[in-house]
Amino acid sequence: MQTTYSVEGMTCAHCAASVREEVSEISGVTGVDVDIDAGSVVVSSDSELDTAAVDAAIVEAGYRIAS
Repeated sequence: MQTTYSVEGMTCAHCAASVREEVSEISGVTGVDVDIDAGSVVVSSDSELDTAAVDAAIVEAGYRIAS
């Protein structure tokens, strides 16, 4: 399963690495693809993820999901 999130504030490779690291720690996540230019994060997982957990991981990395 893949879910795409729009993330605000990412501007560099370090941003992408921070988001990738935090989101990868969520149970069930099998992959994280960050596109800085598009401001998107595609999360692959075994099953549907709790959006609050993804949001919390992105906030922990220093960014936020766009509303």
